[in-house]
This record gives sequence, C-alpha cells and structure tokens, in this order.
Amino acid sequence: VSFYIILVLFGIIGNATVVGVVGKSVLSDSGGGRNSDIIIINMALSNLLVSLVRNTLLVISDMGLQLYSSKEWCQTLMGIWVWLRSVNVWSTFFLSAFHLQTLRRVAPSVGNLHRQRGAPKTLLLSLGLIWLLNFIYSIPAHIFSINGNMNSTETLMLVSSTTRPLLGCVWNFPSSYSGLAYATTSMVIHETIPIILMALTNLASLYMLYTHSRMRSSLHTEGEHNSSNFPLPISLLRVFLQVILALIMLFIASWGTSIISVNYFNYNRGSSADFLLVIARFANIIFIAMSPAVLAVGHRRLRSFIKSMLAH
Repeated sequence: VSFYIILVLFGIIGNATVVGVVGKSVLSDSGGGRNSDIIIINMALSNLLVSLVRNTLLVISDMGLQLYSSKEWCQTLMGIWVWLRSVNVWSTFFLSAFHLQTLRRVAPSVGNLHRQRGAPKTLLLSLGLIWLLNFIYSIPAHIFSINGNMNSTETLMLVSSTTRPLLGCVWNFPSSYSGLAYATTSMVIHETIPIILMALTNLASLYMLYTHSRMRSSLHTEGEHNSSNFPLPISLLRVFLQVILALIMLFIASWGTSIISVNYFNYNRGSSADFLLVIARFANIIFIAMSPAVLAVGHRRLRSFIKSMLAH
C-alpha cells in the first residue's frame, strides 16, 4: 500500500509539473508553442486526471475508508474512468506517431524537429478527436454499470477501467456473453492495437534517427565539414534515441502486463488470478508515475526547472 501511494504521488506531482512547466512555455511563446510540447501537455494532462479521479480514490480505499456510491454516481464515475484511461493510451501513441511523421517530413534535416512553431488546426483537431472518440467508446461504461454492496466482487474487468470494485461500482451487462464481447472488443481495438502501433512507430523513429546518425558519422569520417544538412550533434541524437526507447519499453511493459493480467482473470480464472490482479494494479500506475521523469531527460525546460528546484 505504501509503495502504491508513493507511485500515485509521483504521478500527480510529476505530471502536474510537466503540464505547468511545458504549458507555461507554450503560453509564453508568441508563435503558439512547439507542436511536440502541446502533445506532451495533452498526454501529461490525461495522466494527471487519471491519477486524481481514479488512483487517489484507490489510495483512500487502501487506507481503510470504505465509500459507496449511488447507481447514478457509479455510472458517471465508470464512464469517466474508462474515458480518461482510453484518452491516456491513445495520447501516448499520438506522441510517438507525431515524432515519426516529423522525422519523415524533415529528414535528413532533423534539426527542424525542435523548430516547428504554432498550433495548426489539424493538430488541435486530432487531439480533440482523441477525446471525443474515446468519450463515445466510454458510453457503454456509463450504461452497463451499477452500484453493488460491500460484498460485491468483480466478475468482469477491463484494463481501461478497474481491477477491483471501487466505491461499490461494478459492471452490469445483460449477460456474460455481452460482457465478454465488450471486453474482447476493448482488448483488441483499444488495448492491443495501440501497443502494436506504438511499438512500430517508435521502432521506425529509432531506425530513422540511427540512419541519420550513421550518415553524419560517415560524412565526418570522410572529412565533410558542411553540417547544413545534419544540424543536430550526435550526442543530442543519442539522447533523443534513448528517451524514445525508454518510453517504448515503459509503456509496453506497464500496459502489456496489465492486459495479460486482466484478461487472464476474464477468460481463465486460474489460481494465479488474484496475484496477477495485484500486478495489474501496479502496472497501471507505473507508466503514469515514471513517464514525467523520462520526458524530463529529453526536455530542456523540464530539466532546467528540476535543477533549479533541487538547487533551492
């Protein structure tokens, strides 16, 4: 319980810091801010809302305070939980897809990656669609949920909502078949596909940056001193590669572990179900808690803010 509370606090403080620091730089930028910064704010905001609306309630429950909601509140909360978790995973994928598209558009002049200014309508529209489409996806969570009682146990779970009853809120599908159909659809469309897409896009980004690094090293070896086509230093490229790779591993490890654990419970119910659900709880929070630290490694303003805080 103590370790989980620490992770939740890290998630709240870290993502609030990302939203505040990066958001301030975007607002103070007369050009409207970097596109990548706007996407980072969107991802950190979804992380922060999940921590505040969902994980803090889990902490309160873990501390022994048992609360129960009415049916209306359960429907509202279950819908919000599924909505925010859905936005969270697709916002993370959008960040990796944006980096890949940027590299393809400006390669080999990768230096332009950090000079793109403004917030075009297509970017804001894409982020708006993420929130809108996932809100539509969360509607069944509002319809097919109900308040249970102190003896309620989960008979069906979704990675995007809950690994145990919270505030007495449980699923209430018309039949076990319809519930499993929704869980299976969710697993394929919402939980498995984002992992595959994020892995592919980030691996493609890694390959393009690696190729760029090799080309620059080759020109340097041959005595070519014209760096106009390759403005980024090798050291900066390596840092960028490491940040992307760290986000890939962190996301896939946490989200993938949660998918395996929850779906083992849904479709198997073996002797390891209880243990795996505990693992799933921590897997759900790991990415939210640790991603701000990974982002800080590759973001100049975040690094300078953290250094100034530590210095004082």
